[in-house]
Amino acid sequence: MFNKEEIAQRIAQEIKDGYYVNLGIGIPTLVANYIPKGINVVLQSENGLLGMGPFPFEGEEDADLINAGKQTITTLPGSSIFDSAMSFGMIRAQKVDLTILGAMEVSENGDIANWKIPGKMVKGMGGAMDLVASAKNIIVAMQHVNKAGESKLLPSCTLPLTGVKCIRKIVTELAVLDVLPEGGFKLLERAPGVSVDFIKQSTAGRLIVEGEIPEMKLNM
Repeated sequence: MFNKEEIAQRIAQEIKDGYYVNLGIGIPTLVANYIPKGINVVLQSENGLLGMGPFPFEGEEDADLINAGKQTITTLPGSSIFDSAMSFGMIRAQKVDLTILGAMEVSENGDIANWKIPGKMVKGMGGAMDLVASAKNIIVAMQHVNKAGESKLLPSCTLPLTGVKCIRKIVTELAVLDVLPEGGFKLLERAPGVSVDFIKQSTAGRLIVEGEIPEMKLNM
């Protein structure tokens, strides 16, 4: 099974040269450390930053430079800092080519729940609702199962929704999957050493398996 860093590495392979990319809170923020060499991308943070770099080394943090998850970050030459109104204007105008989000649940129809567990205190859904409503392309980085071993890829979400029919691809510790327009999770790749049968057992939603499923490979 992949760990969180390896999930981020695999998702980084989906980024194309020239993309503007928004990284959500959690696993997605790790993607900034694994942008492939020779690929020029601009990372956007909805609190008002274009040109986000990798995380700073210990002792080199600047408390005034943070991402939307309040983690300290670095900036690259040519980066720009602005107010959140302009940032959300970019998002709503579909200027972001790829959005990478975490999730608590994803349904086989592409619905996503990633902001609230009933009964637990939360500050709000932040920019997630705007991102899923406006993004052209969304990849979810998430754990395939919860701590109890129960699937988080479901026939329908049980938690409050963030967006409906908006997710197209998912990368977990077990697999890479497409969400098909007609519904269902299509298995594309499996983590090294993980069997297709184990992925079937770990997926509550409809799983579509066609032919031999290759193992995920990371660009080291």
